Amino acid sequence: MPSRKEIQWSQLRVGVLVMVGMAVLIGLIFLMGRSTGGLFAKKLVLRSYFANAAGLKEGAPVTLQGVTVGNVSHIGVVTARNPTPVEVRMQIGPEWLKGLHTDSTAGIAQAGVLGDSYVDIDSTHASGPPPANNAELKAAGAPTIQDVIQSSQTSIEQVQATLLKLDKVIDSVNSGHGTVGRLLQDREMADHFAAIAANLDSLTRALSEGKGSAGKLITDDTLYAHLDSAVDKLSQIVTNLDDGKGSLGKFLHDDTLYNNLNQTVKTTNELVGQINSGQGALGKLARDQAFAQKLDDTVTHLDAILKNVDEGQGTMGQLFKNRSLYDNADKTLASTNDLVKAIRADPKKYFVIRLKLF
Repeated sequence: MPSRKEIQWSQLRVGVLVMVGMAVLIGLIFLMGRSTGGLFAKKLVLRSYFANAAGLKEGAPVTLQGVTVGNVSHIGVVTARNPTPVEVRMQIGPEWLKGLHTDSTAGIAQAGVLGDSYVDIDSTHASGPPPANNAELKAAGAPTIQDVIQSSQTSIEQVQATLLKLDKVIDSVNSGHGTVGRLLQDREMADHFAAIAANLDSLTRALSEGKGSAGKLITDDTLYAHLDSAVDKLSQIVTNLDDGKGSLGKFLHDDTLYNNLNQTVKTTNELVGQINSGQGALGKLARDQAFAQKLDDTVTHLDAILKNVDEGQGTMGQLFKNRSLYDNADKTLASTNDLVKAIRADPKKYFVIRLKLF
């Protein structure tokens, strides 16, 4: 049997081992609670309200910009807070208070597609004072996994509808409907396309060989030479214009024409100014009402005279309208002309001077 001393030594070793294990356990507990300020540290309680818990559980981690700063202590439903009835209470270590603000936002996120949910606090754009104990943080509108699944379901339905339409199109093509269907099923149309392709090949070959107008345009350098010559001539014309040669060149560089035009415009402005001020005949015509009235009366009288002449009234009217008067006047002029000729031919016959002496 072991002695009493050996038993006491064994008990002492067991006690020491138990104390070392407890110390290690306490150290691990302190290390695990370091992110929240330690096991016995006073925690800061914050609240947020969400429309859906999205699989969040009590004890889930709470992160600040991705760094764990606490955990979820309570999840409940407050019906008076509709449409965001889910209340989430969080315990945050006091040493993280400097990174929190009253305008920070809290959102429920997932660790990967199938990971657990956790609360993530965002203070990127926050600038308010630190929150008090039991303060409420505004919930962020981050999409949950249910929202992602619902959006994916809508996209899947749209893809299915597109595939259904594509299946109908393929059936229509296989049945020979439409241009593509006829191209695949109708041998005659396929032959037509083959003939068109052959014609295009022949046309391309003729163009590459320089046949026809289009072929010459592609392969013949004559047109290029003509264009090059035309460009040279145009360049020469531009050079002459820049040097002031020719009429256009002088027009661009000689100031005489500009001065003449400027003087003409100045004279025209003076003339218009005189007319506007009532000077001269045109000025009186434009500004003097009495002169304008006289001119209007004169035109009216002239119109009346021309009307009488046109109606055959008066000597002028008879002369224009009466044929016999015109004929008599014509005969008189003819007789007068004959008389003048006869006098010139034999003036003694018509001019006799007799002298009598008493």
